[in-house]
Amino acid sequence: MRYLFLALAIWGAIHPMAYFLQWFNENGYDIMAMVDAWHVNAATSGLVWDLTIAAVALTFWVIWESGKRRDWLGFLAIPATFCIGVSCGLPLYLFLRMRQGDTPGN
Repeated sequence: MRYLFLALAIWGAIHPMAYFLQWFNENGYDIMAMVDAWHVNAATSGLVWDLTIAAVALTFWVIWESGKRRDWLGFLAIPATFCIGVSCGLPLYLFLRMRQGDTPGN
């Protein structure tokens, strides 16, 4: 199961990035223009807010659980979430959380 999460983290980094790079190649490397494009209509704005709230929830969970467990490697999921996306950060955290010797619920 652990390596399934690693595969999902890699997929979650590569697949969305392909779309972002295509957009940048067509529209220029302007982050603010991309943010504007994310809010082109109510449907896309809703999706952006959905992912933003999920990213914030994941961040609080990582901080709380990694701090409690003194599992500093788990904090890598936070920059992965905000620099790449929830599709990378969440499975990366689950992969790191399930390192050998870890048991669920500890």
